Amino acid sequence: MARKKREQGEPIIIKKYANRRLYNTETSSYVTLDHLADMIKSGEEFVVRDAKTGEDITRAVLTQIIFEKETREKNMLPIAFLRQLISLYGDSLQAMVPSYLQSAMEVLTRHQEQIRSACGDQMDNKNFMPIFQELTRQNLALFEQSMRVFTSGAHQTPPAKPEAQEETTETPRTKDKELADLQAQLAALKEKVDALSN
Repeated sequence: MARKKREQGEPIIIKKYANRRLYNTETSSYVTLDHLADMIKSGEEFVVRDAKTGEDITRAVLTQIIFEKETREKNMLPIAFLRQLISLYGDSLQAMVPSYLQSAMEVLTRHQEQIRSACGDQMDNKNFMPIFQELTRQNLALFEQSMRVFTSGAHQTPPAKPEAQEETTETPRTKDKELADLQAQLAALKEKVDALSN
């Protein structure tokens, strides 16, 4: 019986067996963590499933790839960052961390070509840090603005500050204007970041 062809946009299914071997169902071949890392770099989407239970174990396998890279190759994650990340498990901020990290990585990924061209061939801290600090500053400002918009409607009881009391009386039209302003600021941020490469 012929295997079902993967539809456009569907992720490749990788099966993980009890012997820890990984099987690519599209190529009908066994693969390694390095193969999966290469697939990620080339933009291929995949999902890893336990071969016996069908459980999605993608997160665990991606974490394992990072562990292998950090162990065998040049370290990318600073110890201070790892400590801070671990300290946030179980903290009230834990729910916000994934969105923040994803947002920061998206900014870095979106502007990686401009950063590379601005830093030249020698990608060292001396060249990179001023650009990264500016990106981080702008990213934090956007994150804070997003959180203000997100949380302004979440309060059921009026806060003590007069400005916050005004927020509770906002109409849907005011919310739409805030969103439009935020989108305009995002567009302005993109222009500023693009200008960094010039």
